[in-house]
Amino acid sequence: MRERLLHGSPEIQVKRDEKAEGKVLKRISSYEYEILRSAERLISIPTENPPGSGCARCIEAIVDELNEIGLKSTRQGDCIQAYLGTGHKTLYFHGHYDTVPASSKDQFDPYVKAGKLYGRGSSDMKGGLASMIYALKAVKESGIKLDGRIGLTIVPDEETAGPRGSRYLLDKKLLGREAVGMLMPEPTSGAVWCANRGAISMLVVVKGKSAHVGLQHQGVNAFEQMMKVATAFLKLKKNVERRTAKFKIEPEAARHSILMLGGIVKGGTNFNAVPAECSFTLDRRINPEEDLAVEKNRLLSEIARQKRAGIDLSFEVLQEGESSASSEDSPVARALSDSIVEVQHRAPLFEMCPGLLETRFYAGRGIPAYAYGPGLLSVSHGPHEYVETESILKCAGVYALTAIRLLA
Repeated sequence: MRERLLHGSPEIQVKRDEKAEGKVLKRISSYEYEILRSAERLISIPTENPPGSGCARCIEAIVDELNEIGLKSTRQGDCIQAYLGTGHKTLYFHGHYDTVPASSKDQFDPYVKAGKLYGRGSSDMKGGLASMIYALKAVKESGIKLDGRIGLTIVPDEETAGPRGSRYLLDKKLLGREAVGMLMPEPTSGAVWCANRGAISMLVVVKGKSAHVGLQHQGVNAFEQMMKVATAFLKLKKNVERRTAKFKIEPEAARHSILMLGGIVKGGTNFNAVPAECSFTLDRRINPEEDLAVEKNRLLSEIARQKRAGIDLSFEVLQEGESSASSEDSPVARALSDSIVEVQHRAPLFEMCPGLLETRFYAGRGIPAYAYGPGLLSVSHGPHEYVETESILKCAGVYALTAIRLLA
């Protein structure tokens, strides 16, 4: 990282203090060992979701880090909140500590190889949590006076739509109080995600009647019934996936709206028995130009039509979330972009996230909210998940500079 800072865009009203910015970048460059150890400690704690385990240990580790920095934190359920500075303007650093399930238990034994930190959650998003925490530490230890606060919010349950995390805080009126903006370190692969798709995900269960294969006429084959239901949704899929988003997203094929069938498929007990029950999931990802209520009703209408046709089925909504978008031209977006240019020496692309994002909880309330993190989406959730160690440090620099440009 350079210690001498570039000038930001003159058309936006953000405060500049090149001396303060240089001081905080120098601080962050000295944290290389500490920030890596912090990320490794978090990765070593299994916080797989589902089932949502490991919360207590991970919370303890995060609170210990904040205590070492000298930040008082509060616990709200399984969420953690802390603040640096005083005043009514708050820029939130928001992250989650839960991860998708590991493909093997050794994913919780982090290791560094060729400048990459491997382990479950390294990219999504425990490397990013370390970036946020050490950005706060750098601002605090640099003695920079803030005209407002940096708010740190760390939650569980992001991987399953947030009922114990962000949604819990929102319901308690504890999310985004007095916010001027929000940043979260999702694995954005170098881009800034300024928009996200909405989602409605369901489990569809089809019932039949079991019988011996030799007497199959006495049973009702749940698999064959399920195939009829799935075929109907395939027709809907063709219609849905003709639509495209207007927001930037790479690659081009990712612009299309999404209806994915069969992420999970279950059924039957043996090859020689008529299956009495079969189930499959469907995952509808909705572009910002579409309406969640309308698209949900399309799915429910198709389920109702299949029931009227005599198929015994039920469904469960697994997750539901709105799409959202924030302007590329807000002061927060410009401060973030200028900070990325300073640290990474290139301007970021502003794109739509291909999935659901917790920025929606803020953007839905009119708070500019953006995702930018050290990880790569292409390796997140995979068997060889990693984050580049240098990227963790640079992301901390970007977050600290953005806060200074908005609040110092």
